[in-house]
Amino acid sequence: MTEETVLEVKQLRTHFFTDDGVVKAVDGVSFSLRKGEVLGIVGESGSGKSVTNLSIMNLVQRPPGRIVGGEVLFHGEDILKMQEKQLRSIRGSKISMIFQDPMTSLNPFLRISTQMIETIRLHQKRSKQDSRKKAVEMLTLAGIPAAEERIDCYPHQFSGGMCQRVMIAMGLSCNPEILIADEPTSALDVTIQAQILDLMRDLTKRFGAAVILITHSLGVVAGMCDTIYVMYAGRVVERGRTQDIFANPRHPYTRGLIKSVPRLDRPNSERLFSIPGQPPNVIGLPPCCPFFPRCGEAQDRCKTAYPDEKDYGNGHLAACWTADTGRRI
Repeated sequence: MTEETVLEVKQLRTHFFTDDGVVKAVDGVSFSLRKGEVLGIVGESGSGKSVTNLSIMNLVQRPPGRIVGGEVLFHGEDILKMQEKQLRSIRGSKISMIFQDPMTSLNPFLRISTQMIETIRLHQKRSKQDSRKKAVEMLTLAGIPAAEERIDCYPHQFSGGMCQRVMIAMGLSCNPEILIADEPTSALDVTIQAQILDLMRDLTKRFGAAVILITHSLGVVAGMCDTIYVMYAGRVVERGRTQDIFANPRHPYTRGLIKSVPRLDRPNSERLFSIPGQPPNVIGLPPCCPFFPRCGEAQDRCKTAYPDEKDYGNGHLAACWTADTGRRI
């Protein structure tokens, strides 16, 4: 672990024990996050993105979920072995999280001021008056007009985009080292999505926070992330620098996600590409590549064994038998 590395996840495994069997939601995920880095985790719904980051915060609901293996090292200390009191001192202070739906992330019965001031007072030991001043300052930075008056509004008096700005302001109010954003734009229209991403980029640079951005769209991470991890069926199937992933995607699943993004440089008459089939049931997956039933490049060995990761230089790795011979975009 280098001095610049703030978070290191090693072979993380999170399973859910159900009546139908064991759901291996996260099955051996590893990555590291450097200070100031923006890391994107991409994949379809059910690929394990959100569970990975809930596991990092040790927020997996038990039962039925349980983190069965791995380490989450924050400055060299394993979060998974921390006591609840120590975890509370880190959550919201050192590591903050913006959840997927802003309209349900805020308590509808409490004013914005109450929710923000409570967070700042708890973690920064400020007075109520000073905490309110800090909250107004953060709302102003987040683009909330007339923040001094609107801080006393209830969440239902804000639009979805404004609620997401409040969540970003709240997440950064205690100057965290890591900000986890779980699909922060999925509940918003495309115009507001661009504004929210620009805001996150500007504010995280301003406060020097490292970011983990979770999304199902490679288009969202294209201009924001330094590195990208592509997940499928609870595993990372490809990872590397953003420019390498887009310039030379190795895994057929990654290529499918890229082709699914609408292109402005192509005729409108072109039919938008979609990956055939459905994501796999992660209960009782066979010991082979789980993508092979949907893959147009599958070979016989894809159906019998899971491939090891192969390094293509500059930290660009892919777990695919056909990565060397597969079609390029």
